[in-house]
Amino acid sequence: MKILALGASNSTTSINRRLARHAASLLEGAEVTSPDLSELDLPLYSPEREESEGVPEAARTFLETIRAQDALIISLAEHNGSYTAAFKNLLDWTSRIETKLWSNKPTVLLATSPGGRGGAMVLAAAANTFPHLGADVKATFSLPSFYEHFEEDGITDPKFAAGLAEAIATLTARTQS
Repeated sequence: MKILALGASNSTTSINRRLARHAASLLEGAEVTSPDLSELDLPLYSPEREESEGVPEAARTFLETIRAQDALIISLAEHNGSYTAAFKNLLDWTSRIETKLWSNKPTVLLATSPGGRGGAMVLAAAANTFPHLGADVKATFSLPSFYEHFEEDGITDPKFAAGLAEAIATLTARTQS
């Protein structure tokens, strides 16, 4: 199974990228692709820029990466209650190529943060809007207080570890049926 494990942040030390990769590692035998948003060359979207320069190749490559996957695991960083600017910009550019940019792929949405709400606002926003962008959302999972509940090998709190495993199992069961 080919899995996109995306941390929706351009931070080079993104805790959401770590969570997405960990979640993907729970899928035995999965072939995982984990793009680093800090490496994407995307100018700030504007209609004028699109008209004068066209859609950047990085957005086209990202869309092709999505299309090549069997399922998506996307962990959303929360900045001021919403998507990070880098991730929103990627959505803006990619949706100019294909409105249903998530290509109807089975999707598990995740979020984490250092705080006690675990990115709850951005996770709720994504669960509401991603289906309109072509995501087949199967499950959501939030991990609060990342640094208290996550170590090198994964989630240390059994309750949260079970919650993530359940979300991933739902994705796997529905993807294989």
